[in-house]
Amino acid sequence: MPTLVSTNTISAGDTAWMLTATALVLMMTIPGLALFYGGMVRKKNVLSTLMQSFAVTCLVTILWGLIGYSWAFSPGSAYLGGLSRALFNGVAYAHGENGNRLSVSRLAPTIPESVFAMFQLTFAIITPALIAGAFAERMKFSAMLLFVAAWLLIVYAPVAHWVWEPDGWLNAVGVLDYAGGTVVHINAGVAGLASCLVLGKRLGYGRESMQPHNLTLTLIGASLLWVGWFGFNAGSAFAADGRAGMAMLATQIATAAAALAWMSAEWLRMGKPSVLGIASGAVAGLVAVMPAAGFVSPSGAAAIGLAAGVICYLAATSLKRAVGYDDSLDAFGVHGIGGIIGALLTGVFANREISGIDGSLLAQFKGVATTVVYGFIASYVILKIIDVTIGLRVAEDQEREGLDITLHGESLE
Repeated sequence: MPTLVSTNTISAGDTAWMLTATALVLMMTIPGLALFYGGMVRKKNVLSTLMQSFAVTCLVTILWGLIGYSWAFSPGSAYLGGLSRALFNGVAYAHGENGNRLSVSRLAPTIPESVFAMFQLTFAIITPALIAGAFAERMKFSAMLLFVAAWLLIVYAPVAHWVWEPDGWLNAVGVLDYAGGTVVHINAGVAGLASCLVLGKRLGYGRESMQPHNLTLTLIGASLLWVGWFGFNAGSAFAADGRAGMAMLATQIATAAAALAWMSAEWLRMGKPSVLGIASGAVAGLVAVMPAAGFVSPSGAAAIGLAAGVICYLAATSLKRAVGYDDSLDAFGVHGIGGIIGALLTGVFANREISGIDGSLLAQFKGVATTVVYGFIASYVILKIIDVTIGLRVAEDQEREGLDITLHGESLE
């Protein structure tokens, strides 16, 4: 439970590192994810795609302060936090007779709670922003904002509470999620799949060329994601310590392994390795190692990365074609599938010498299954409600002309 402590008990080193990690994670959404996604869409939709990431950053920031943080990270029930931190109540200095005191989270007792809340905000920002990759080039901007607002409070905050709060029911059954394999990536991935199914395919999908308009932007975005991900994973130690160092090493190894695995699978199958392929493989590795980074050895991280690179490549190509859904930028194929791989393999490779706990494949499966089922159903219902009220999809003429000019009155020309 959040408590007040003397400022003398706060670690300056831990706080400095967490301030840095927080900035790194924010950089992952703006500009990292914005550029990664922006380069993969067609030229007529690049500004609208960038706008989605930027607007989500603003919207989630306000909602997190109003109630999202409190529902995710304050004591309540096993399923949802309470209201004690609504409007960031109590997340402040308290000046009194005993000197300066400030609030800390029980999850991070050596840093101010304001830093912990801000760090967790950056996770809450990027998660719904990831979903946009699935419905790119065809959702109304107004519908996107409404969906993100509802999804953050109905899906993200409860799942975060289940998994990360000590009182959460998935935490109690032993689910391990070091930095967000279930909370962030499976959650976002299955929501992306739901949005694909509700919205339907883009006009001309499978008949017209929908090649990325600027892979330079995509590679720059992927590179920013890679660097920023050290804030995600090493930052989830909440301290500048050995676990943070091991998480950083595991992240680097898994990412490189996955990038090479995706590149090699594509090279063998298509005859040529692509820039988009190696960038997508790197992101798949970052996703898959996220739940495991603070629990596994470097060799375990390499195995997770190799598995993610190959399986996510097949999911983004063969699976998508076989089932027939239009996951525009492979949000489900990379984040959903990569998150599932990483979460399950955390149960296999969790190392007691590193983490102090043993992994359980059964517990991990419970976490994966719960997140998939709840996340998909809740996302599907939210999308359907929006569709029958204000409508989800832009008109056909707007989609053909492009969302930049029809929704925002701007273009790259």
